[in-house]
Amino acid sequence: MNAINLKEKLSLFKEQWTPKIIGELNGQQVKLAKLQGEFVWHDHKNEDELFYVIKGQLLIELKDKTITLNEGDLYIVPRGVAHKPIAHEEVHVMLFEPAMIKHTGDVQHEFTKEKLDWI
Repeated sequence: MNAINLKEKLSLFKEQWTPKIIGELNGQQVKLAKLQGEFVWHDHKNEDELFYVIKGQLLIELKDKTITLNEGDLYIVPRGVAHKPIAHEEVHVMLFEPAMIKHTGDVQHEFTKEKLDWI
């Protein structure tokens, strides 16, 4: 395996809310995504989800508060916690998630992706 350059990988796609897989370790996938606008409320009953902001600012709405993530910040959404990511301007994020996680949990939405691409 070669070193992975995040800027190079981010230049390979424009789609928003469609994570791309860049690596896998110990049953976890490392993904990159571009986000803008509001996502759908959802949860992952059995999986934690890590968001790391590479560029921009990401808000993660929870039922009782809003988490603000700036460049270099990360937040782990605990399993079972309903959340809704919001990006007022385009944000680049890296995600760490179990390989079997469902993109929008049990919610079916226009953003739902059944299969993610490797880049």
